[in-house]
Amino acid sequence: MPKTPPPPPPPPPPQVWPSLRAHDARALIRFLVDAFGFEETVVYADDIHVHHAQLSWPPGGGIMLGSAREQDDTEDPWPLRPGTFGAYVVTDQPDALFARAVAAGAEVLSAPHDTDYGSRDFTVRDPEGNHWSFGTYRGEPRRH
Repeated sequence: MPKTPPPPPPPPPPQVWPSLRAHDARALIRFLVDAFGFEETVVYADDIHVHHAQLSWPPGGGIMLGSAREQDDTEDPWPLRPGTFGAYVVTDQPDALFARAVAAGAEVLSAPHDTDYGSRDFTVRDPEGNHWSFGTYRGEPRRH
């Protein structure tokens, strides 16, 4: 009797963390939680700056962010400009998420629509100017 092959191993935990900076990191964290459903996993901050925050995306993955520093801060090891970030995030419920994002104040760049590659997508901008696209497209399978 032939043996059944073992199931493939589960995917590893996230190893790529998109990162961004914000003028008002605390407000952006609240927005991303309220508008999109990210989960606040950890925030390291003082009275002035968010030094590091991790927001987890419930189906998997997440982002990291922190406060932007002053232009002349030569101590900043990660000098990203606020509002220059963009991400595509997979969701199984794009229409419901779109309604949630709009209700929370996201600026609509592209309303929900069906793509020619079979995805249902929308794009919005957060209060810092970052672009967020959400859709059902999960990417192509990896080749082993």
